[in-house]
Amino acid sequence: MEIRKTRMFPMGSFKTIHKYNVKPKLPKELEFLLTLSYNLWYVWDRDAVDLFRRIDRDLWDETYHNPIDLLGKVSQQKLDELVQDESFMANVLKVKETFENYLKAKTWYKRKHSGDTGFSVAYFSAEFGLNECIRIYSGGLGMLAGDHLKSSSDLGLPLVGVGLLYREGYFHQYLNVDGWQQETYPDNDFANMPVKKVLHEGRPVTVSVDFPGRKVFAELWEVEVGRTRLFLLNANIELNSPADREITAQLYGGDLEMRIRQEMLLGIGGIRALAAIDKLPAVAHMNEGHAAFLALERTRMLMRDRGLDFQQARRATMASCVFTTHTPVKAGIDEFSPDIVRTYLGEFATRELGLTMDEFLGLGRRNPFDHTEPFSMAVLALRMSHFANGVSKLHGEVSRKMWKDIWPDLPEDEVPIDSVTNGVHHSSWISYDMSTLLDRYLGPKWIEEPDNPDVWKRVAEIPYTEIWRTHERRRERLVAVSRLALHRQLRSRGATASEIKQAWEVLDPQALTIGFARRFATYKRATLLFRDIARLEALCNDPERPVQFIFAGKAHPRDTEGKELIKTLVSIANRPALRRKLVFLENYDMNIARYLVQGVDVWLNNPRRPLEASGTSGMKVTFNGGLNLSVLDGWWCEGYQYNNGWAIGAGETYTDTNYQDEVESRGLYRTLEDEVIPVFYERGTDKLPRKWIDMMRESFRSLCPVYNTHRMVKEYAEKFYLPAFKMAAGMEPEGFRKARETSAWVRKLYACWNKVRVGQAAMEKPSELKIGDTMDIKVPIFLADLTPDDVTVQLYHAPLDSEGRLTGGNVTEIKVAGKGADGSYVYVGTLKCNSSGSHGFAARIVPDVKKLDERFEPGLISWG
Repeated sequence: MEIRKTRMFPMGSFKTIHKYNVKPKLPKELEFLLTLSYNLWYVWDRDAVDLFRRIDRDLWDETYHNPIDLLGKVSQQKLDELVQDESFMANVLKVKETFENYLKAKTWYKRKHSGDTGFSVAYFSAEFGLNECIRIYSGGLGMLAGDHLKSSSDLGLPLVGVGLLYREGYFHQYLNVDGWQQETYPDNDFANMPVKKVLHEGRPVTVSVDFPGRKVFAELWEVEVGRTRLFLLNANIELNSPADREITAQLYGGDLEMRIRQEMLLGIGGIRALAAIDKLPAVAHMNEGHAAFLALERTRMLMRDRGLDFQQARRATMASCVFTTHTPVKAGIDEFSPDIVRTYLGEFATRELGLTMDEFLGLGRRNPFDHTEPFSMAVLALRMSHFANGVSKLHGEVSRKMWKDIWPDLPEDEVPIDSVTNGVHHSSWISYDMSTLLDRYLGPKWIEEPDNPDVWKRVAEIPYTEIWRTHERRRERLVAVSRLALHRQLRSRGATASEIKQAWEVLDPQALTIGFARRFATYKRATLLFRDIARLEALCNDPERPVQFIFAGKAHPRDTEGKELIKTLVSIANRPALRRKLVFLENYDMNIARYLVQGVDVWLNNPRRPLEASGTSGMKVTFNGGLNLSVLDGWWCEGYQYNNGWAIGAGETYTDTNYQDEVESRGLYRTLEDEVIPVFYERGTDKLPRKWIDMMRESFRSLCPVYNTHRMVKEYAEKFYLPAFKMAAGMEPEGFRKARETSAWVRKLYACWNKVRVGQAAMEKPSELKIGDTMDIKVPIFLADLTPDDVTVQLYHAPLDSEGRLTGGNVTEIKVAGKGADGSYVYVGTLKCNSSGSHGFAARIVPDVKKLDERFEPGLISWG
């Protein structure tokens, strides 16, 4: 259906606008294409993507790989021709069969965990990066969330996603003539995107959340992601005021008041939406603190439906909540002033949860009794979740240090924040060329079981010639795409004809190509390479061994320092000596990212350690044969093995950041000059860089089976989701008896704990201790109104550092042996000497670890 605009009318000139949506009309033989268009499974199936591309290659690119838009714009004549094309119709049937087999296949979850009846997970995130045609993502957090859903689908995990459907999404970036970032916010056209309204009896499913003096309503939309479903809330509906319709306008837009509105809609509204469609989860996973209000809404529902008080319901809710933090710096945490929280959640806290405002605000404070402290969404998530994790081993350490104040007097290494290192969805990010090569030599298992190390050992069988030529084709494609993108950028910027013409000459398809693309936050140090311009120009213009760089990335609209970095980079790229060797690609998104990670020889990553929580772009490069050159931060601390890439520095940290930048800039140049460039250009008579290809093979072998979301999602399932499900299930019998009893017991502990103390420990040991010897320890414990059934007594023992502090402790539980004359309980135990050196121990009392399911309760720990 075509509608032509003849002249514009102001909206006020119409009393009523009758709305309707028009869908593509396809011949019966092609109706499967519409079904396929609404399931993002096509994104990671090569044949499905090729099917859409064959319809009209240029239109496929123009519609930004949006099959709904493509099918709506392609001519009826073309569709009729496709029906008569035997080759095309054979491909339709092949893809249809593959898709149907995928949906009914016996998955990993069905094979291994089919007995866990009633198990389900809801994964909440403020953004999801699924495909470039659904612009509800900004960066790494969204990419990780999208890949989490895709692997959950592949593995058959009963999981749904929950997010917001942004009308404008994240901004589009373009640069002015001075290289300064500008932003535009084009609308998402939901009618021409692979999203659908969720209907009940023909009417949209709508939920509401109480805001000050009003209700805010949101309609529920759905995205099919293979077997998985993503539910998205949209507040841009007529039931809301114009101001409230803006809540789902922009991702990370607006001020703090807009942020708390969005997070209330996501957390509270998201749970209510799942309840409205009968999909309340057994386990809820908060991907970053944006969704932390969901724990309060789940608690409120238990109070309403099961007659529990807040603390009882909180115990039951905590058992089935998982929180993943992605942020290693305080500035990245959403915090709200007490006044904003009172305004937006005061009635919810007092009327629905039965709390005073001080009690409610304390849930989001490190110190619940500090009335000046802001309300932190991450602290709320930590206090409301039994399971918490960082996104790499190093980030787990950083997170424990960052949040240790919530558990006063607890050693840092025991702060209950674990880690699950991120991964990427391999099928979504690998190039067609490389996946075809892997099919030929590894068989189909690399797709089905990417986390199986045995599968990847077979990369050693791939001939040098084939692996290199496959990689070269992708580099050539990247260069071609970069030239086209630069040509468009210069034209839109109003560049001269000669400057535009030069765009076709930038970059060399045969030269060593290094990529850098990410958010332009200052700690990511996008300009570290530019501290010695003369050295850079010498590298790039070496006639025998040239190097070239492709940069991309956005700065947050309010991040002036980030924008300055982009301006500096573009200015340097315009220098005559670098104009053909250094390119900045505007409007970094999933499409540009795909070309970059598939085509570069080296992925450069140089954040200021330890501020990179994980990073996933370098993981995508590994599946395409690229190598990583990175600071030992985030995932690269775990992945780097000397023969599978390069490290900048040795993991040092500095107090003087300028000095750190200078040292690591020089280290970057040395690594390029002495290691990366020589290995790339060392060729034999066959013109193949055999040492380089050996590193590619080792990168495949050592990194691909680990840094994929299949491994990651399995780890979440078996480490957190299933234990949370079983723990929460144990709370329910007999009217949530365990939750009620645990809550009452913890109340008693808090009331009595200030009287609990550890007496002077006594040791019985040989005069000279040797490895293998043991010591008998006796400790008097004063419990006042508590009993030994209420507590666990432990010896925390470890080597001593130069200042006499315990470092990296171990815990040994000791048992009560009787009562002392002074009214104490006498606890006894044995310590074994397993290593030489200076050691020490301290005795401590904690609540009974079994009753709290091995979790520490903030404030309840007493040391000798």
